[in-house]
Parts: sequence; C-alpha cells; structure tokens
Amino acid sequence: MTRVTRLAPPLAAPLPDVTTARLDLRRFAPSDLDELAVVFAQHEVWEFPFGRGFTRDETQAFLDAQLDEWTELGMGCWIARTRADGRVIGYLGLSVPTFLPEILPAVEVGWRLAPGAWGHGYATEGATAALDHAFATLALERVCSLPQADNTRSVRVAERLGMTRTRDLLAPPTDRRGAVAVAHFEVTAAEWDERATRPGRPA
Repeated sequence: MTRVTRLAPPLAAPLPDVTTARLDLRRFAPSDLDELAVVFAQHEVWEFPFGRGFTRDETQAFLDAQLDEWTELGMGCWIARTRADGRVIGYLGLSVPTFLPEILPAVEVGWRLAPGAWGHGYATEGATAALDHAFATLALERVCSLPQADNTRSVRVAERLGMTRTRDLLAPPTDRRGAVAVAHFEVTAAEWDERATRPGRPA
C-alpha cells in the first residue's frame, strides 16, 4: 500500500471522466503539460498560497503528482476544458489533502482556475460534479474543502456548494511556503442527498 493510499478513506470505485453542461473534465495526461503550464504561470492562479505563478518545472511536478494519484487511487483532480472552445481553464476535482495531516484520512474537493474563467460559475459547476461522484460512485461518507481562509472567492464557492464551515486550521509550513490558515468546510453524503437543488448541477 502506498503512502497516499493509506491517507485516503476507502473508495468503492474509480472516479470517471465527466461532462457537465459547459465543461469537459477528465483525468490528467502527460500531454497536458504545455497547456497547463500557460495557465499555471499566471500569478493569480497560485496567489494562494504561493503569491506567484508556477515555473514549467513546478507545473511538471504538479502533473506528475496527479498522474501518480490517479494511478494509485483511481481518483484525482480533472483537467478542466470549456466545451465551447476546448480551452484549458485549470483543474477541478478530488484529492487527498496531505498538506493537513491532522484531518486525514480525508478527500478534498478543490478547484484552481485561470482568472479569465472566474465569475462564470465554473468552479461551482465542476465541484458539484465532483461531489456527486464522491458520494454516488466512490461511496464516501464525507468530503471536505480547504480554501485558504483569506481567499474569499474560494470560500464563497464552498458556501455556494452548501458545505458547512466547521473550523479554521493552520496548515504547517513547507519548503515552498510558510504556515497557511485554511477554512475547513465539510459536507456529508446524507446532507448532499437531502438537497433538493444543487447550484451548477450538471444536466
């Protein structure tokens, strides 16, 4: 059993690729590097928590980690493309939040989009698809979201998803950033199923 597998709750099935009303969401491939590097180089994409864009080498390291997580778990984040024109706008999906050991084992729903894609509801739409599959396909009991506490845009997305902010936590420092305050949001399978309407729900 690999380290990331030990840190994840049991999964009933792999996460499939998904098409929503406006997005194509699929697992990462090595060939995504060039398009992803253009998105990740923008300062705004990684303002939280790094305050700068990624180098190509950093994007490669991110992509390699995602490929490994998909291979080990059958789950991970999706690369996100707009169906209208096929452009890469960032990523959405599920991951194991290894940066916050105190809440593990856990699965996090997350998103990181190019600034040109902000304000269109893409994060809510893609995260809704991820949560649908987290509960219906992976059979998870609960999913968290961990936006940086002062990242008001991402905090609002978690709120729109109907997740509950349970507490604020401090993610320990790494060799690339200092300690970061994160807002811990959570939704259970029962809570998700009880919702009559879900914002941005795929058709």
